[in-house]
Amino acid sequence: MPERYPAIEPFRTDTLQVSDLHRLYYEEIGNPAGIPVVFLHGGPGVGAQDYYRTYFDPQRFHAVIFSQRGAPKSLPLGELEQNDTWQVMEDIEKLRAHLGIEKWFVFGGSWGSTLALTYAIHFPERAAGMVLRGIFLGQQSELDWMFKDGACRIFPEEWERFIAPIPEIERSDLVSAYYSRLTSPDYATSLTFARAWCAWESAIIRLLPRVPPLETDENIIAFARIECHYMLHKLFFPQDTYLLDNLDKIQKIPLWVAQGRYDIICPAITAVELSRRLPGAILNIIPGAGHSIVEPGIASSLIEGIETFADRYWSS
Repeated sequence: MPERYPAIEPFRTDTLQVSDLHRLYYEEIGNPAGIPVVFLHGGPGVGAQDYYRTYFDPQRFHAVIFSQRGAPKSLPLGELEQNDTWQVMEDIEKLRAHLGIEKWFVFGGSWGSTLALTYAIHFPERAAGMVLRGIFLGQQSELDWMFKDGACRIFPEEWERFIAPIPEIERSDLVSAYYSRLTSPDYATSLTFARAWCAWESAIIRLLPRVPPLETDENIIAFARIECHYMLHKLFFPQDTYLLDNLDKIQKIPLWVAQGRYDIICPAITAVELSRRLPGAILNIIPGAGHSIVEPGIASSLIEGIETFADRYWSS
């Protein structure tokens, strides 16, 4: 099993108008007649990245990668209006119908796993199977781990840098405190706090931290604004057990999970909880791995998962 496939260029790039405000960038890679799979990026707000193309055998798969609402390459950049879980979920269906795909595998991680599960619950007939990483269910306990009491105990020095720009009186609700500054009309303020928000996540995303790739200031602001927007609104779910409460609708959909043992952003207990409630799920706890999709053990498991599911569950 290859660690990752060589980078390839898309055979098509285009945009799709999904509302009166939002136009999504998408690209298609691999074999136009191949097994269809949609890639759901994390964040929210990360956007389509070139290295996402390296997880799919280009001879076998027809992979569709797109930037969600407000994410880089889609327009308007950083837009929060008409931007919630339900609208982005519907966008996946609009894109599928636009491309004339009857059914596809759903591939995603972190927030992408949240979105994948939400999509499968609402459109189970369209999901041939799910290959997911770093499970995030949007529960209050998961939000508290990241932004209140949890990850800070493992990365205390990075946490101190994260909370430092916020007055002590506001630190009981850091997400709200950051949101008010990320949405400031003052560009310098929004950029300063976007960099601080991104620095916290970048510091804890990998088992062995690396210098994050350079991003434009506009993309940094867009990512931080969108991610904070979703966290502030608790992913727009009516209750924090929404996904767990609706798993009966996806009991028959194959699920493969690659979960880093040392994932600080999405701790392994959540993947274990999900797998317990979906007895057919295949859970791979990856030793020596954190949260990032590019960590070798995670990448290999995801590739094994999509290729195993293609063998087992796809018939042309």
